[in-house]
Amino acid sequence: MGSLILQMGVCVWVLFMSLSYDLVDSETDVLQGRVFINGKNAIAKIDSDFICATMDWWPPEKCDYGTCSWGHASLLNVIRLGGTLQDKVVYQTENATKPCIQFSKNTSVLFGYTEGCLPLSRWDQLNTFFKETGAEIIFGLNALAGKTILSDGSAAGPWDSANAESLMRYTVKKNYTMYAWELGNELCGNGVGTRVSASQYAFDTTTLRNIVQEIYEGIEPKPQIIAPGGFFDANWFKEFIDKTPEIVDIVTHHIYNLGPGVDQHLVEKILDPSYLDGEADTFRQLENILKTSITSASAWVGEAGGAYNSGHNLVTNAFVFSFCALLWHRLMGRKVLSTNFTGTKKIRSYAHCAKQSQGITLLLLNLDNATTVDVSLSLNSTWRMHKLKSNVHHHHKAKNQRNSKIDETRTREEYHLTAKGRNLHSQVMMLNGKELTVNSSGDIPPLEPLSVNSSDPISVAPYSIVFVHFPHLILSACSY
Repeated sequence: MGSLILQMGVCVWVLFMSLSYDLVDSETDVLQGRVFINGKNAIAKIDSDFICATMDWWPPEKCDYGTCSWGHASLLNVIRLGGTLQDKVVYQTENATKPCIQFSKNTSVLFGYTEGCLPLSRWDQLNTFFKETGAEIIFGLNALAGKTILSDGSAAGPWDSANAESLMRYTVKKNYTMYAWELGNELCGNGVGTRVSASQYAFDTTTLRNIVQEIYEGIEPKPQIIAPGGFFDANWFKEFIDKTPEIVDIVTHHIYNLGPGVDQHLVEKILDPSYLDGEADTFRQLENILKTSITSASAWVGEAGGAYNSGHNLVTNAFVFSFCALLWHRLMGRKVLSTNFTGTKKIRSYAHCAKQSQGITLLLLNLDNATTVDVSLSLNSTWRMHKLKSNVHHHHKAKNQRNSKIDETRTREEYHLTAKGRNLHSQVMMLNGKELTVNSSGDIPPLEPLSVNSSDPISVAPYSIVFVHFPHLILSACSY
């Protein structure tokens, strides 16, 4: 039986969705809200390496809707691990006699670009960088090698693994470490540009597994096998998973639920709670497929960017989530707690056991442009307050476990993220009123919280993101 969908793991590929809208009114209403956390048991567990950034293979000429957002940020310039053009990449070999030519634009061919070559010298440079960062590395392989594109748009024939095998052998020879090899990008279901049938994909993934077992013989741990890295199609995924029960380690799917970046209604979609809820059905279907299959594979969201085709200028590149992701990584632990919010549908609430303490961390997002929400906390659990200095534990069993409240005088840590100038088109984020920018050396600024009495409501300003760390509040789900 496969792992629950929320167990998303090492180096998940994420292109962060950002919020954007009009300038916030200086006068706001205040609404009362309450968040209920069931801390008896965790409802899911995420991988210890939950968040990772990825970039694509697009060359600098890649422009969407008049914005050349890729600039010099391709693998051939900075770093690249996967994406649309990975299925048109060839890898230079040690005995190569042909020149290693980069991508060039050609609108008459698949994906609008010719094949591009990854030089081994660039692969060496990338792996030096990987080693310095200490990151786990996932590399997306060209799954269309050897295939023929038919008149109906499908890609037929077995995967020609020779070029990929050459890259793997070189990688092992150089003692480069790969966490995983992923086969293909967005070729499942209806595909993007072209598609591969589930049965053929299962056959090709089995080929990849066999090659990895051979090349990495005597090496432990061996790289994970990841596939298919595309948009969810229930029938396609079920057939693929059923045919690869002991082959694939991680089943990946992509989410771009906002549609194309050219959509003029992106802002409304981003700020509409009911629209955001729509993705939940995909998770339920995939979870059910894994539960009813004999596979032991985990499910990851391998790539999520909100709006595809490079997003939308001053929408998905405004109020960017890099610092939000960093705070998530520092504050949110692996255990996920059931959370429910009452008072307004404009607040999104999430709770985890804390990463840096035995307590909990609460995340609140306010999608309203004019209403501040004062949030109170209620628990449905046996809980206790932890006195850090004396290491004395005071146990409090809630009299009414369905609606127990925090009434102890303790302090909590709050991190309030807002857009500079209260304008969500801004590309600068503020933390507790202070601008967050890296210095000339690229150093990350200190992310310092506010210390607030735990008995006070949590004030969530319009269009803000708030992390709240309760280090003293220990729930039963977080105590083991």
